[in-house]
Amino acid sequence: MNDAVKQMLDKYECRSQQDYVNAIKEIFQEIALLGLWRAKFFEQAAFYGGSALRILYGLQRFSEDLDFSLLAENKEFSLDAYNKAVVKELEAFGFEAMVNTKVKSKKTDVESAFIKANTQKQFIAIETPGSLVNVVHRMQTIKIKMEVDTNPPGLFETETNFLLQPIPFSVKSFASSSLFAGKIHALLCRPWVQRVKGRDWYDFVWFVSQNIPVNLLHLKQRLVQSGAWQDERSFTEVALVGLLKEKIQQTDFDNAKKDIIPFIPDASSVDVWSKVFFISALTSLRSE
Repeated sequence: MNDAVKQMLDKYECRSQQDYVNAIKEIFQEIALLGLWRAKFFEQAAFYGGSALRILYGLQRFSEDLDFSLLAENKEFSLDAYNKAVVKELEAFGFEAMVNTKVKSKKTDVESAFIKANTQKQFIAIETPGSLVNVVHRMQTIKIKMEVDTNPPGLFETETNFLLQPIPFSVKSFASSSLFAGKIHALLCRPWVQRVKGRDWYDFVWFVSQNIPVNLLHLKQRLVQSGAWQDERSFTEVALVGLLKEKIQQTDFDNAKKDIIPFIPDASSVDVWSKVFFISALTSLRSE
């Protein structure tokens, strides 16, 4: 096993098959970020979303995707060249993977690609105990989606973060208040009704507990772009709290708990979740 990968793996307490899958996914994500940095991707894009919170800010939940936003609109942007950089980086650290851009049936503002790798081969690469390797189906795959917003809503702020593993490098990301705006937009505008994204609510609690304010200007831009708010209407903290109260009343938090539990180390941390709990959490919400 590569020495840098071994050091990265040592951060995890892997016991089960799922523990090793989660660890490999995060190691892949960080190596992919390194490959993108080498390819100068962060000169035109910034990292955001749940994986940014996990990797850059230490959020205590696993995240499956890598989400990015261009710094300015570019409808002609393509991930193809960057996919090659990610594959090259993974190979340099002893992993065998493919990265393919998703072929779209119609034009959208999101470019997507998938990192795919055979689970059993990756288990062998990180020297997973044979008892776990042997029970993995030979066709089972590890899959990580990368998405880039090519028509980003404006008025967000960015910052530069540094990672030390697998080697020291830098990542441009949304600033924390803009990340919070993106998370609230997801809470309010995700189209699913039955499949509640407990991950969004978990992240909301994290932001509030860290006393991070919401970038209201950027959030309004996102809501206007989604058709959830009229551009000419004033968007205030009072208006935001009203929207969140309405969403809380519509949410089935038992289903939200079921969604988040596989991604967090302590299931009891969401025992308190209820409509009353989240209405109470709103009193700690701040904006800028």
